[in-house]
Amino acid sequence: MKDKIVHKLNELQATAICGNDITSSCLYVSALTIGYAGQYAWLSLLIVALVLFLFRKIYGEVVGALPLNGGAYNVLLNTSTKRLASFAAILTVLSYMTTAVISATEAMHYLHTIFQSLNILIAAAVVLGLFTTLAIIGIGESAIVAVVIFIVHLVSLTLLVIVSTWFVLNGGLEIFRLNWALPLTSHSILYTLFLGFSAAMLGISGFESSSNFVEEQKPGVFRKTLRNMWAIVSFFNPVIALLLIAIIPIAELGEHRESLLSYLGNTTGGAWLSWLISIDAVLVLCGAVLTSFVGVSGLLKRMTLDRILPNYFLKENKNGSNYRIIITFLILCLSVMIVTKGELESLAGVYTFSFLAVMALFGIGNLMLKVKRRKLPRPEKAKGAVVVIAIAFILLGFYGNVILNQDAFFTFIKYLIPAAVLVLIMLNRSQLIQLNLDALDYFYKPIRRFAILGNRYLRKMNQTIHSQEFVFFTKGDDVAILNKVMQYVQNNETTRKLKIVNVRWAEDSNEDLKKDIEVLDRAYPEIHIEFIEIDGVFGPKLIDELSLKWDIPKNFMFIASPGDKFSYRVSELGGVRLIM
Repeated sequence: MKDKIVHKLNELQATAICGNDITSSCLYVSALTIGYAGQYAWLSLLIVALVLFLFRKIYGEVVGALPLNGGAYNVLLNTSTKRLASFAAILTVLSYMTTAVISATEAMHYLHTIFQSLNILIAAAVVLGLFTTLAIIGIGESAIVAVVIFIVHLVSLTLLVIVSTWFVLNGGLEIFRLNWALPLTSHSILYTLFLGFSAAMLGISGFESSSNFVEEQKPGVFRKTLRNMWAIVSFFNPVIALLLIAIIPIAELGEHRESLLSYLGNTTGGAWLSWLISIDAVLVLCGAVLTSFVGVSGLLKRMTLDRILPNYFLKENKNGSNYRIIITFLILCLSVMIVTKGELESLAGVYTFSFLAVMALFGIGNLMLKVKRRKLPRPEKAKGAVVVIAIAFILLGFYGNVILNQDAFFTFIKYLIPAAVLVLIMLNRSQLIQLNLDALDYFYKPIRRFAILGNRYLRKMNQTIHSQEFVFFTKGDDVAILNKVMQYVQNNETTRKLKIVNVRWAEDSNEDLKKDIEVLDRAYPEIHIEFIEIDGVFGPKLIDELSLKWDIPKNFMFIASPGDKFSYRVSELGGVRLIM
């Protein structure tokens, strides 16, 4: 069978897909930050840019070492347990879900300023449906749309900055002086900056998106997307905040909060610029919807391959899109929009706390990668102290948002708990099946026919789960390392069969290794261990042959962390997982 030709994204396409999400914050984050930090908002936004700069290397190190889809889920899966990784995945899905709904609804709010008769909720549902279709068609076609939106957005923001700067140069700094002289409410400058910083953290949501579809990017593109996203928001957000303070009295900002940049354009350039910003807002917010669909598709596919979600979602169309994942995500988004009736306050709370928690977990994953995967090659490294500082800033922003909006925090918890319960059910489905078996046995007399049929079906399902074989490639590790492998398999997988494969040179002796495996076979009677010796060279070709021969997917094959002299990168092994 010929391999499918997979479209890989270049720098502009990948930056556009994730950039539309993060740069859409320029439309609202300045107004939001000024609401809490006043004339010092631009300083709060600069602090956020510094935090984002720290996370560039954190993300670069992790994804460079483990270039697989999944973001925080991916790094935690390879450094901790499935439960913690699944928790990060839940938060990421919640973030994408609320991003899609908020962006679609906000885009229609901007469009409503042009077409007054527009029904916002129906129009938002139509937008979600359109981008579902686009995502199903394929990522290559999605990237073309994203690039067009991204370029229009950058041009619009650049025009706004140029026209507003010219307005200030010709009109003087009188309004800036008046705004700067305004007294603080009842807080110190430090606390004011803290509140502004907490609100401004919403402006970096979307930075994590690129790591969720890294496998669809060309080699070397991922780090460039981080650099590009950081540069754009680090320039536009503080500059736009400064221009707002220099042009519009702070007392008037609250009246135009929902479309502040459109009002700024009307003030400095006239109706044409206001109209351009409104159209741009519609487009880029729709682009953020597209980012959500692309990002969540990569994440949920990875979770399905790892058996956290049912294999039902792996079905692909002729373009290679997992359309069942995309359609399910659409249904979730529509249900959330119906339940909340499009109330942005509730959704924004889930949005903010979700992505902040994801970034904190990504930082923690980076630290665990340093401790547990020290020998794993990576293109760059973030210093441990820098990672700790970056996590501290994220936690500070999380706490600040709890202070700013406690109701939104409780709404976030209400969404988080049902999602966590669903994933816990999937992770513990084997135990739940056994519980059902016991119940059927107990009640089998009064409902004998039903019990027998149900018992037969569930036992077959349980046998299918346990019969999946796993493979561990060893280079002759001692019994202590092999024992850790057995503990990992016992604690994290439901298999009862494990092949331990030693790829050796013809003259190598494995007598000690055989004895060690005999000891482990007695120590773990519930797991059937099969020891296999193969003469040859370990690499992608051998993995492909064994996967085809044994009918075992590559993501059910494990290796220990390779050293610096290992001939291949982890990504070249086709999905083989690191077990320790």
